[in-house]
Amino acid sequence: MLRPVQELDARALAEAFQRNRTHLAPWEPIRPETFYTVHGQREVITRQRGELAAGTALPMVLARGSSIVGLLTLSSIVRGAFQNAHLGYWIDQAQQGSGVMTAAVAAAADIAKAVLNLHRLEAATLVHNTASQRVLEKNGFESYGTARGYLRIAGQWQDHRLFQRIL
Repeated sequence: MLRPVQELDARALAEAFQRNRTHLAPWEPIRPETFYTVHGQREVITRQRGELAAGTALPMVLARGSSIVGLLTLSSIVRGAFQNAHLGYWIDQAQQGSGVMTAAVAAAADIAKAVLNLHRLEAATLVHNTASQRVLEKNGFESYGTARGYLRIAGQWQDHRLFQRIL
């Protein structure tokens, strides 16, 4: 189930990040130790819920029962002439290759268009993250370039492939 993140998700998110820490390390920024705790996740959720209330983000979890198996966020929502958001996501290592994230990205694109009335989504992947690129391509995203030194991932400024989808 794809749904907005809730304050009660802190424990399940901490467990998911702990379970996937090694799996996610090459794809994410270096995190402080507190990030992997319930308290740390409460702080993240509080910030995310503020962004949700402000209309600048829609943070969502992929839940399976009481467990969280992924995260998907529409962030940096810009209105006016742009009507755009950034798409970011990760999936539990045990769920990789199952089609769950492909379906979640499709649902998020539907929400972005039908509920948020956005015109465009953009996403960036590390240039060697072919699995994530396949998820985007299956959902109608097109690559439109490479950004050099785009994000600091795993402690290094790394190049990213840029993708967009006009909704």
